[in-house]
Amino acid sequence: MARFAVVGAGLFLMAGSVQPVSAADLAARPYAKAPPVVAAAYDWSGFYIGADGGWGSSRECWDFTTPAGAFVGRGGCHDATSGVVGAQAGYRWQSGSWVFGLEAQGDWADLRGSNRSLLVPAFVNHTKLDAFGLFTGQVGYAWSNVLLYVKGGAAVTDNKYTGTSFATGIPLDSSSDTRWGGTAGIGLEYGFAANWSVALEYDHLFMADHRDTFLRTTGVFSRTDNIHQDGDLVTARINYRFGGPVAAKY
Repeated sequence: MARFAVVGAGLFLMAGSVQPVSAADLAARPYAKAPPVVAAAYDWSGFYIGADGGWGSSRECWDFTTPAGAFVGRGGCHDATSGVVGAQAGYRWQSGSWVFGLEAQGDWADLRGSNRSLLVPAFVNHTKLDAFGLFTGQVGYAWSNVLLYVKGGAAVTDNKYTGTSFATGIPLDSSSDTRWGGTAGIGLEYGFAANWSVALEYDHLFMADHRDTFLRTTGVFSRTDNIHQDGDLVTARINYRFGGPVAAKY
């Protein structure tokens, strides 16, 4: 009986020493640092294709020359203007905020203009620029999905020239040429969704001089003119770029 009394007393003392545990007595939870914020940076790298359209103007100055190219007299100047529409394809690669690229562009055009010849007023000189191509390199600077770039390279134009009678409008002679020159331009492009972007671009064409031999409608030699050509293009463009549009940036 005495043994049970001792055990009971011991259990009573142990129970009295146990205190309720509160939340304050628990160890504090370790602090976990929030993960870094990931910013989406637009990536301009990759192949792209697109379409363009706008307005073009070609300044044409005609000078009568001998077949050997010696100057004879001024024929005068005119502007050949019209709309243009075409397509482009290229590749860009981005390093930091700098973007580098190569591009080929071809456009159909119907640039037309004319003037009455200063040297032979019975003649009216007509120009028709049918098409042009640009083969350029690009250097740009990007602010995420906004890209400002400059471009430069080679240009080619396809031209038809006609002389008509001022009195009757009847064609008298004609010539044509495909000439090469240079181009320089600037553009601003905006990536508006996933792989799509739109741009506004200005290009100047330096096509220099070309000596053209004119033949009458019967095929007989008529004259030789040295024709100087420069062009200006303002186009809106839309591009689709292949590949992922966004790169993670911490």
